[in-house]
Amino acid sequence: MPSISIAPRMNVNIRLGDRTRVSNGLPIYSNSAVEEKRKRLRSPAPLLTFIFLPVPVVPRRLRIPIINPLWVRHYCAVPQTKRRPWLCCSLLALSVLVFILLPSPTGRSRRRWDLEETQSQLKGVLPMASTTLVFKRDDLKRIWEWEIQSGHYPSGHKLPKQLNFLTTPINPAYPPNFKKADWAKPDHLRSPVITNTKGIGSNRSYVDVRAQPPDTAYPPRPIPGSVADLDVIMKHCDFSENKYVRDCLEVLRIGAGLDNQARLRRGKMDDWKYIYVEDRDVNWHLNMTEPPHLGEGAVISSERSPSAELSKKRGVDWESTPSLRPVPRYRPANTLTSACDPENPRIFHMFWAGDFTDKPYIALISFLFTQNLGLHLPADGPTPSTFCPPQLWMWINPGPASSVPNEHARRDMFERLRKNPWSAPFLHQRFKDAIQFKMWNTTEQLDSLPELRDDWRARRDGLFNSGGHVYNAPIEEQEQPFSAHDGQGETAVPEPEPTQKDAKERVRVLSSEEKDNLSTILSDMVRFVLCHRYGGIYLDTDTVFLRDWEELWGWGGAFAYRWSRMKRYNTAVLKLGKQSALGTFLLRTAVKNGFDFHPMTISEYTQDAHLEELLLRLPDALFDSAWLNTEQYQNERPPQPYFESFREFFSTPQQDNAAPSALGFDGFFKGAYSYHYHGSDYWWVAWPLDPPRDWPDLGPRFGTLEHAARASALAGKYIDDDKEDDIADDKRDLDWGTVLKRTFEAYIRGERPNMYGEWLKW
Repeated sequence: MPSISIAPRMNVNIRLGDRTRVSNGLPIYSNSAVEEKRKRLRSPAPLLTFIFLPVPVVPRRLRIPIINPLWVRHYCAVPQTKRRPWLCCSLLALSVLVFILLPSPTGRSRRRWDLEETQSQLKGVLPMASTTLVFKRDDLKRIWEWEIQSGHYPSGHKLPKQLNFLTTPINPAYPPNFKKADWAKPDHLRSPVITNTKGIGSNRSYVDVRAQPPDTAYPPRPIPGSVADLDVIMKHCDFSENKYVRDCLEVLRIGAGLDNQARLRRGKMDDWKYIYVEDRDVNWHLNMTEPPHLGEGAVISSERSPSAELSKKRGVDWESTPSLRPVPRYRPANTLTSACDPENPRIFHMFWAGDFTDKPYIALISFLFTQNLGLHLPADGPTPSTFCPPQLWMWINPGPASSVPNEHARRDMFERLRKNPWSAPFLHQRFKDAIQFKMWNTTEQLDSLPELRDDWRARRDGLFNSGGHVYNAPIEEQEQPFSAHDGQGETAVPEPEPTQKDAKERVRVLSSEEKDNLSTILSDMVRFVLCHRYGGIYLDTDTVFLRDWEELWGWGGAFAYRWSRMKRYNTAVLKLGKQSALGTFLLRTAVKNGFDFHPMTISEYTQDAHLEELLLRLPDALFDSAWLNTEQYQNERPPQPYFESFREFFSTPQQDNAAPSALGFDGFFKGAYSYHYHGSDYWWVAWPLDPPRDWPDLGPRFGTLEHAARASALAGKYIDDDKEDDIADDKRDLDWGTVLKRTFEAYIRGERPNMYGEWLKW
């Protein structure tokens, strides 16, 4: 009889809601209705959640509570009889409103950038977001065409599609680009609108700048008339493309030959060459306007309203068509009859309010140390003809930001400058062609510009506008004209006694922070007024020059630089063409937006009008190499030196304090054009650059002034000013600010040459 085997009993463990397996490997699923009920019984998301905003300068982040979007979705998704749809929308709108109107954590206008960046991002998403635009599309196209034809757009970047260019602009500052240009393609291969210019400029020769043996102790001066290709610099330095400041500075110094004794790279370096010279004149025979684009998309674009798809600022009328001066003829440097181009004057502008201190002092001596001023040539020799020496105009505001100088203000200003040991050396006859002191007068300057003269008085009670925050400090108008003299050789006379009206309206008791805010806001406007009226480059006074700016003068376009990690402008460096179409646009747009010249607002002006490429936003590595590190970016590969805070320029950490004395000037962000140390955060607390020797140390030629400054500085330390200097009295570890100051002073004393190996001749 056959045997019967019985399979062992299977162990089955079944739980509702779980996937289980029996011994045969087949899955068992729970009832889907039960699972759905379980999910509904779960606790909902919390009402509040938190976002963390970075705070400038410090590594901490601000913890901000907001309505949890997951809670809102859960609340609105589950039907209940007492719930109203409008309540869900109200909660969502409230959370957005609280986030937008969140106050600044610090209260200072220049530290609102996190909030303003968030508002700008929301602006592109919200359907009813405000805009700053006041010019129509045709007027914006005229501004573009004026700038391009003037040689202010030597770039290969594309034109904005939103402006619907149907004819190709002629570009005399860009070489012929037949292969990639839209206008060279058949209609069926072209984009609906024109996005390229037609280059007719001279050919570019990219040069290999380097010191030639055996003269390699110092780097060579830039070639007169050479130009920095900012498109190439953007390729190597753009933070948005994950480029490091460290790598950018290496490209900048190798391309300019600043690695004169340390050329460590081998091989072909054509990709790192960013300096070029133009071979010949513009190819004017190619100056032929191409026929209009006849593609289907172009025809549709041409039928649109001039203001179609452009949103105007609410509450104001369209700006009238701007009155622009005739387009100046672009001339390459090698075709000029003299080294200087009158159409593009080489003027550095700086603005200072209050007593002259060591901060503007180091800006001026670094200017003498780095720029090609001809100080190595005999003082009584002829004017240089092979190069164009720049000038620095130091604009002095003699009183409070909202006051107007009296009739003797110019003479009094020069009298104070002569008596101040920090400013008096720059009045020396040897520097008269390099540095000029000029007095700022708000009334005269605003009346000099047709874009402002008819409108600014209507806002005189609220002219101090920074990012929409208006300071109530009315501008006073000048009642009597200034003397035509500059104050040289005049003697001071007693000023008239102030009247009761003066005491009430002109004498204002302001805190140091209020004074700083008003001066900062005024300087935001000053830079655009000066650059538009005179041309040139504006620099904040807390700037140290680090190399010759010859190649940047050669670039015909306008530029500022990037606000750290954000795609916004910092106008601490600003280059604008004299009486340019772009300047007219910026001034008139600011008038219609409450005279707001804050850098963040300027970013809105150009973005809304699609003019960002006309005001190029250069990487901050060129002028502000430490900024990203101070905000905790790129700390894994920082440049040299490594600053975690701007304070470290004045007080270098002990573990890093061997570098300044050992490396000196050559070890300080070598390759950058300048360094912006953001001094407004520190000079109100009297943070000197050189604490042990807090006076101008320029040698016997300026001995009288030095003796007075030394006596004043040593009085508080109870040290006899007649005592001979002893190294034991000096600080053991010198900070970066101290090393730079003493390096520049040694050049003025005649103890060393400048950074290019040139000795100062008196």
